[in-house]
Amino acid sequence: MVKIKICGITNLKDALAAAAFGADALGFIFAESPRRVTPEAARAIIAELPPFITKVGVFVNRPIDEIRRVMDISGVDLAQLHGGERPEDCAALFPKVIKAFTPNTIPPLEELRRYRVAAFLIDREKGPNKSSPEDIWPIAREVSAYGKVILAGGLAPENVSKAIEIAQPYAVDISSGIEESPGKKDHRKMREFIEAIRAKHSEHRNAPPL
Repeated sequence: MVKIKICGITNLKDALAAAAFGADALGFIFAESPRRVTPEAARAIIAELPPFITKVGVFVNRPIDEIRRVMDISGVDLAQLHGGERPEDCAALFPKVIKAFTPNTIPPLEELRRYRVAAFLIDREKGPNKSSPEDIWPIAREVSAYGKVILAGGLAPENVSKAIEIAQPYAVDISSGIEESPGKKDHRKMREFIEAIRAKHSEHRNAPPL
């Protein structure tokens, strides 16, 4: 079954709703963002979560010692690195690390073998020239030959089923696609997103054998 990560969590209400709807992981952003939270705020939310929810902290180009300190304070389980972090940075945090790439930052695929990570996250470009979500789905499929892949970037309840079919990721990651405003989730959209993924899983499970 494809795992589900809801990122950009800023408040307990959204965190508990995501868990109740069936999310496997929650993301807390510690980098510059409208969804940024402090380690202390993340810790307060995490303290109220049910068991078996994975907590992920998002960092961009921060020193390893700072990442470890923030992880300790907040209680997140994994560091998700979105900057120019090198293979040795990932190795220093292994196995509690996810490395994110976009089409413009991903190295030649063979070089991915140098990264010791729990998973790779494939995201689309940001800014006015950002790529369409569909552009990264085949890339994610190729990267899966080198490790578990988390697919992000432009996902929504309307396209996640097709994205899973093409990319075949280990997990999917969504933030802005289910928001009312930055940092505040639309619970209806969040539930629809998760239900679409569960429906896709049921479709494959119930398909007749070839």
